[in-house]
Amino acid sequence: MTKLSVLAVLLAAIFCLSSSTARAADQSATAEVKPVAIEGGYAVVVSKETNADPEWAKAVATLKKKYNAEVIVYSGKVSECRSDLAKLLPRYACFVARPDEASREFVIQVHRLTRQLNDDPYTDVIWGILTGYDAGDALRIASRSEPLVIHKAAGGAGMPLEQFDQGIYYCNGIKGVHFEKGTDGKIEKKTNPDDTTKALVDLFNDFKPDLFFTSGHASEHNWMIGYTYKNGQFRCMDGVLEGTDLEHKDFPIDSPNPKVYLPLGNCLMGHIIDRNSMACAYMHSAGVYQMTGYVVSTWYGYGSGGIKEYFWDQPGRFSLAQSFFANNQALVHRLETEFPDSARTDLDKFNIETDPGVIEKIAEKLGYKQMNERAKDNVALLWDRDTVAFYGDPAWDARLAARDCPWDQSLTEKDGVYTFTVTAKQDFDCRRPPIAFLPHRVKDVTIVSGKEFSPAVGGLFVMFSAPEKLEKGKTYTVVFKASKA
Repeated sequence: MTKLSVLAVLLAAIFCLSSSTARAADQSATAEVKPVAIEGGYAVVVSKETNADPEWAKAVATLKKKYNAEVIVYSGKVSECRSDLAKLLPRYACFVARPDEASREFVIQVHRLTRQLNDDPYTDVIWGILTGYDAGDALRIASRSEPLVIHKAAGGAGMPLEQFDQGIYYCNGIKGVHFEKGTDGKIEKKTNPDDTTKALVDLFNDFKPDLFFTSGHASEHNWMIGYTYKNGQFRCMDGVLEGTDLEHKDFPIDSPNPKVYLPLGNCLMGHIIDRNSMACAYMHSAGVYQMTGYVVSTWYGYGSGGIKEYFWDQPGRFSLAQSFFANNQALVHRLETEFPDSARTDLDKFNIETDPGVIEKIAEKLGYKQMNERAKDNVALLWDRDTVAFYGDPAWDARLAARDCPWDQSLTEKDGVYTFTVTAKQDFDCRRPPIAFLPHRVKDVTIVSGKEFSPAVGGLFVMFSAPEKLEKGKTYTVVFKASKA
């Protein structure tokens, strides 16, 4: 071996060592967790096997310390913890799971379990699944106490840059075009090469966004950057997220700054089939502390796409975990009001990749003789209800910097009477119902006024779904009585 070759090997080794040392140092630093006071309680739910693993047990212990949490250990299926979780009925529940546990079936079971803790049809806890490529990822995510205020955004599809201080997104439907918002507040349309792979990688490594957004074709192992044209891909290898351009050049992503990831229009990005899945790589090398994602192929989009209606259409009002929760309750409410006969049906097949006729078969089982719009809506809402994952600590607060919202809202309580008021600041088409989170859990609910707005009150929230269009200057009020649970 030549002296030059030896030097190259030594430099590579030093780089790898310094990178791994920095990551280890980051994990060590975050292990000194700061206690966080939360109302309503926090439960950590973990399998017996994961809890017995010394490395994964550190994440459990960290959450326990951070939130003064109760720990529920189960054997077998996660649904077996139902009675214990129902007795605690905390405001938050975090399901710690190794990547080989965090399967499609696991996500579906968590959805269904968390709706079965009391008698109403709505989700009873704000939940998340804590996992990662390895136990170090779970520990790092669990250890973070400082909230994330989102100022900078980046993406591979269109997004509202006016909601961020800075932002860049590349168009996945129009070749050679991207939009930028600089520190001066101006949004500019710019041109770029057809292959945007390295540019998107550079957003992670150099621009360091607080939020990353994608849409388009994807699987458990890749994201296709172009939707209507040929472009590169994001892939993963041994926990590292990387871009692969059209010339097959690889560009690894090493972006440790805390961020959230919203693959709202992607199929299967939330499906963890093993530790070498995209979701795990985003958590491991791309600095993602929270993310959502479909665990099935998406064709309707309500279950994931509506998250943005709460998260960035009402900037600063809701955290990402609250936005995920709110959108799912909006979906359940729509099922309960529009399709009461099938609202609580659990689908058992999601294999549209191997059986393209599965949608029509589900419709037939629900009693539809033809696949009309009503049948499509019914099947799609059931399809989406249990198939979007939320990964991360659900009590960790990540939200946009506060800006003007389309309406003002308030929630007051006096002597067990709650008043939820919305005043429209502009004419606005509500694609998702206005919602407010209750300061404490309630029960024995009676609607006093505002029934014309189709209100729903769960243990943790109040929302109303009519009218769908708010009129500027008009006030909408729902009043209900309830006991503190």
